[in-house]
Formats: sequence, C-alpha cells, structure tokens
Amino acid sequence: MFNKKKQPPLKSLVAQGARVVGDIFFVEGMRVECAIQGNIRPVDSNPSILVIAESAVITGAVTADHIIINGTIKGSVSARLMLELQPNARIEGDVEYGALEMHQGALISGRLTPILGSEQMPALDAEAMPA
Repeated sequence: MFNKKKQPPLKSLVAQGARVVGDIFFVEGMRVECAIQGNIRPVDSNPSILVIAESAVITGAVTADHIIINGTIKGSVSARLMLELQPNARIEGDVEYGALEMHQGALISGRLTPILGSEQMPALDAEAMPA
C-alpha cells in the first residue's frame, strides 16, 4: 500500500473554473477541482493517486490505485488499493475498493464491493453448506 511506500507525485491539476468534456488519462497523480464530463483513469499500470477536491463534480467512471474524494462523482468508482471518502464526498454509482476509509458525512448511493484476491476469501460451495 501507499502507507509503506512514497506516494506518487501529483503531476497534473485541472483547476477550479475549468470545464472538461471528454475522457482524461493521467500519469502518477492528478488533482481535480472542476467539472468533468467523462471518465478519468491512469494511462498505465504504474502506481496512481487521484484527488477529487470539494469543488469538483465528475460525471463518469473514475479509476486509480488510491482515490481521495471530497467532491461529487456521478458514476462508478474503482480504487484498486485505497479509497478515502472525506466528509463532503458524494458518490452516485457503484464503488469497488481495496481498502476503505470513510469519514462522517460522506454519502454513497450505490453498491459497495471490496476487491478481494482469491486467497483472501475462499469460494463458498453450496453443497458443503449445512441445510
């Protein structure tokens, strides 16, 4: 996880006052402070961090290793390692996460699904279940 290693740097900023229509692909780290209508995801499989500021409104799918949200997302969220929901976070869509930290006040309207490796959760055999 990022706690044990240095986090990727925030190399990109889409500042407040801008409005983006279209998908955004980023490298390592990005901070969003504006309205975006489109999907956001890293370009490659290198470690990534995405920060959604309180002023940001995203309409589209959001994907990164580590995502920190304090704004609004209308779409699915996939945080492969860590999802941090700050008090003003608002998500309207399904969420999948490796680990979750949720502050009081954050709201999710959708399904929460943990990303688990096969070694973490054994498959359930319906025939082996007691009746």
